[in-house]
Amino acid sequence: MTFAETKKALKVFADTIIKQSKGNLRRNKKNKYITGSASGDLENSLGYKLDVNPKKFSLQFYMSDYGTFQDLGVKGSKSTYNKSKDSPYKYSGMYKSIPPQSLDKWMVKKSIKGVRDEKGRFVGRKSLRFLLARSIYEKGIRASFFFTKPFENAFEKIPNEIIEKFALDIEDFIGLKND
Repeated sequence: MTFAETKKALKVFADTIIKQSKGNLRRNKKNKYITGSASGDLENSLGYKLDVNPKKFSLQFYMSDYGTFQDLGVKGSKSTYNKSKDSPYKYSGMYKSIPPQSLDKWMVKKSIKGVRDEKGRFVGRKSLRFLLARSIYEKGIRASFFFTKPFENAFEKIPNEIIEKFALDIEDFIGLKND
């Protein structure tokens, strides 16, 4: 038994989630996270693995590690964004835990070289990197739910579709299918 109809329904389910998640990343500019590359790595890392056979059905989604931080957010040490308050992630320790080299890459891509403070003094990249890291550490990262929302929306619809397709596969298997 191949469960072809069930496999098709699960594939449509997974494809829909990935497509909407990628669209959310592009629309909300979350493909460019603050402590990483702005190259679309997160969008390109989204995918799934589907395994349908007579003994089990398995569907696993995957993405870059930082994708879950973008999706669910990260609580800051002092304040947090409302959307991130239920996140399982929280900055702990010092803001130095935010890798400076990743902030450097981000600053170069954004052409941030240095700025002047309110007194006209030059603030260099190293100081800006420190200020950015401290701000991220204290405020956290706002949850975008770029993956969670499409998954929940598709999951609400899938039970009936899967049941119908599974029933078609069973009917075909036992010879009840009408052609």
